[in-house]
Amino acid sequence: MKRLTLALAAALFAAGVVPGLAFAQELQVGNTTTALAAPTCPQEATVTETETDCAIVLTKTTAYETLSDGVSDPTLVTAPGVIDSFSLGVSGLVIQGASLAKELSTLDTNWGGPPSVELTVLRPVASKGGARWAVAAQSPVMPLRPYLGGVVEFPLIAPIPVVKGEMLAITVPTWAPVLTFGLSTTQFSYTQSHTQILTGTGTAQKSSCETTASTTLAQLTLGEQAQYTCAFQGTRVEYTALEVTAPSVSASSSRHDHRVRHVRKHRHASKR
Repeated sequence: MKRLTLALAAALFAAGVVPGLAFAQELQVGNTTTALAAPTCPQEATVTETETDCAIVLTKTTAYETLSDGVSDPTLVTAPGVIDSFSLGVSGLVIQGASLAKELSTLDTNWGGPPSVELTVLRPVASKGGARWAVAAQSPVMPLRPYLGGVVEFPLIAPIPVVKGEMLAITVPTWAPVLTFGLSTTQFSYTQSHTQILTGTGTAQKSSCETTASTTLAQLTLGEQAQYTCAFQGTRVEYTALEVTAPSVSASSSRHDHRVRHVRKHRHASKR
């Protein structure tokens, strides 16, 4: 999308968010050299009775990309504006020898429901123990099952105001097949709302970052805080967002809770 839509422009102008449309521009936040794509499982991946061995599924957490094509913090907001939409690459979950219906049933059972995602705006919080963020705003929860195997764009009926220094993340209340793994460890990495804890003793110590949480780590409440001290190298979370910049945006005065709003339509982007 390379234009400021007339409807959005009119709404922003009427609200006083954009005093002059000549100053507004679009930014593809999170867009780097590698195009957004639906993750795929390698041919050697197999299926067990309880879970797939293909590590493309993000579960019950909030996550953001820390490195993409060597670009640090690609989803960091660098100018005030509003988020008009966000896009995801969603895997088709096709694994050799697997039944898609069985995969979906297993994942739904294990993680509390069908695949879903919401865009989360994180505000930095001063912390001595590593990166700490608080939820500043969230989009409605978007169902992913209709979009398995493609790249989908979710327009936001109520655009979300953002300011410089905030981070755009995705929150997964259940599960979402949005991870591309096996990439360069020096070019790609992400982090999630998970504090590193070492368990065991001596050489047997194991980091909690290496384990799957039994309870939800997702940031689901406005104002909720979490630390992000686990780095997952060589993996990309397949998401970007469209921001319309507007120098006069004040997140504190114009932001409201978008979680209670309902999305009436989705734009499904063609596979790339």
